[in-house]
Amino acid sequence: MKPKRRLYEQFARVGGGLSSAGRLELLEILAQGERTVEVLAGASGMSVANTSHHLNALREVGLLEARKAGLHVHYRLSGDDVDELVRLLRAVGERHLYEVGDVVKRYFTSRDELEPVRREELLDRARAGTVVVLDVRPREEFEAGHIPGAVSVPVEQLAARMSELPRRQEIVAYCRSSYCVLAYRAVELLRAEGRKARRLDGGLPEWRAAGLSVISKVEDGS
Repeated sequence: MKPKRRLYEQFARVGGGLSSAGRLELLEILAQGERTVEVLAGASGMSVANTSHHLNALREVGLLEARKAGLHVHYRLSGDDVDELVRLLRAVGERHLYEVGDVVKRYFTSRDELEPVRREELLDRARAGTVVVLDVRPREEFEAGHIPGAVSVPVEQLAARMSELPRRQEIVAYCRSSYCVLAYRAVELLRAEGRKARRLDGGLPEWRAAGLSVISKVEDGS
């Protein structure tokens, strides 16, 4: 077999590893930080057995790394380029597949007609103290990495903790990615309470990929 063909066969293995909606969702979650099989199963809504199967498939083609700690196996992306690959796949799908654009329009864009806040604008306003940056992901994801100055209120706790947020400042919510519904839900809840709220354009992985600062629980001393 020609070396070129052998190379393409290996590249095709990577493509095959991505050929599952469940695996792409797991990669999105893992872009937030390292997770165990059990946590990933809970976050994705899949069974532990099915989650483990998908994780092994991703690991076999070099997209994930794993380590064992006690009884648990922790998975992480094998590099930032894995998240870059997934984001590129999404962008190509949006650009060239009608079905992708239709789903985005029906289930995402239609939920919020206000233009999302761009990263550069949020950075400037956060530094000036004119906006509250709200991280609505699960607490463990916030602790693994978050936008500097962000307040952690997981979306399922938002209604009960609404009084903790200042009333006179605009609130900008963010979550895992452009397709993460948590920020949309948060904005809906905030506006229903008369708060001025918008969502960030993209999520933490996009923020990190733009070269902007991300801090962890250890780094911010919390």
